[in-house]
Amino acid sequence: MTTLSHMAPGASAERDRLDLLDVALFVRAALLANVSAAGRDFGLSPAVASARIANLEKLLGARLLHRTTRRVSLTQEGEVFMARAETLLDAAAAARASVGRGQAEPQGRLRVSMPSSFGRQHVSPVIAAFLRRYPGVSVDLRLTDTIVDLVDAGVDVGIRLGALKDSTLVARRLAANRRVICCAPSYLAEHGTPHHPSDLAQHECVILADQRDWSFVTPAGPLSVRVGGRLATDNGEVIRDALLAGFGIALKSTWDVAPYLRSGELVTVLESYPLAETVAIWAVYPSRAFVPPKTVAFIDFLAAHFGDPPYWDSGDSDSNRNAR
Repeated sequence: MTTLSHMAPGASAERDRLDLLDVALFVRAALLANVSAAGRDFGLSPAVASARIANLEKLLGARLLHRTTRRVSLTQEGEVFMARAETLLDAAAAARASVGRGQAEPQGRLRVSMPSSFGRQHVSPVIAAFLRRYPGVSVDLRLTDTIVDLVDAGVDVGIRLGALKDSTLVARRLAANRRVICCAPSYLAEHGTPHHPSDLAQHECVILADQRDWSFVTPAGPLSVRVGGRLATDNGEVIRDALLAGFGIALKSTWDVAPYLRSGELVTVLESYPLAETVAIWAVYPSRAFVPPKTVAFIDFLAAHFGDPPYWDSGDSDSNRNAR
């Protein structure tokens, strides 16, 4: 196999040398399962992107990708080369980072997916600041409560809340996702205060999707309580509105209810019994190999914006403080 160090005499030297752009293009095409989409990330037309990968295959003497009209997939040779290619790109990135500017200026279209309510409350207010900071980047922001397959959807980075399921995605923790059991004071005045997690079985609970089992840490050990109630929804804002109307008790993230807890419109209960599962807010992306500068810049921007602890838990209501 031809390698980076192989140098044939004369004019064939250039033809026999691997081009890192071609390698990075191949990796991106494999991750997105689409050569044209990968080419757009590098500012290449579909024809040029396809030709560069074809030249890479010719240089290596092996077919790397199966191509159909809808998507591409790795051949057996492509799977072998993929692992070596990612290592090669990681080494090149480390070398670039060790000298000079270290990293190219972020540029290109960044496709981002995140839960709708969280995105509107904590990301939308600072998107303009991000774009001003990085004039070479454009953002395609998709707010949806459906878990998006990043590769199939061609999404560069997704924001996920909660516990991550087993995945091939790379994850970076952005902030804590503290959760509390809360309700309106008027609900407690009418229905009484639960003093133990088991008391929740007797209360009107507002349920997110099918999450009816709430798990706690108690002096006697872990305790899971099956809660019930007349309102279940897949939208966190509906739950918050119901709580503010004095209807029921719910398990809520503080990023959604912190202002209402500070104002006293909502209060926490069962503070002596912490929730068993620790969750977080994550940025997820397809691969460690060739993470574009635009993706790194966006993730770093959000991490700095949220803060540690996040501003909604620290009492800082100015969500734009890091965007100025």
